[in-house]
Amino acid sequence: MERRDFFRLGLATGVGAIALAKDGRALEYYPVESDKKCAVIFGTWCGSSRDAAIWISEGMGGIADVFDARENPDPAPFDHIVIGGSIRSGVTPSELQGYITKNKTSLKTKIRGLFAVCGNGERPVGPQQKTAYIDNHLARLCENGNVPSKVFNGRITKALLDPQTRKRMEDSYPSIAGKPLENYDLLKRADCLAFGEEVLASIQA
Repeated sequence: MERRDFFRLGLATGVGAIALAKDGRALEYYPVESDKKCAVIFGTWCGSSRDAAIWISEGMGGIADVFDARENPDPAPFDHIVIGGSIRSGVTPSELQGYITKNKTSLKTKIRGLFAVCGNGERPVGPQQKTAYIDNHLARLCENGNVPSKVFNGRITKALLDPQTRKRMEDSYPSIAGKPLENYDLLKRADCLAFGEEVLASIQA
């Protein structure tokens, strides 16, 4: 995901949100001010987890800053952190894994939610995916699994896949889904909003 040196003004759920360039490249999402210091940190290849993270923040009432793990955000200023990422070959991006490992001591007492986004051959996700991608992957990396968690169906944009990954997926997809790989989008904003509301309720409890 490219970072550009500019100011962007947008509206999310009727509330102003500003993305501000920092250090000439990183875009930070500035939502609604709150006495709760929250962040959603994601890892992605093609942007589906970026969108999920922003929608989760919206579900939290817009009080959570949203960061790509590649921006290397400092977890120290935050009291409540949600972490998640896209799944490829059973794991999240290496940049997210590295970020969690490097900041594990600071993160593990602040984790309030975990999420994953996966295509799953265009089939609905269920308990098996939660076990594989949350319990056996993200929760172990973060050393904290006793928090709200969710696996979302994802999407594929073939033009955003690197050539090697695209060929591998095109070769294997018919045996997984029973049809050729095509663009699809199963990520639902409503599901992400609902998860954000769940996380917020757990923080307020």
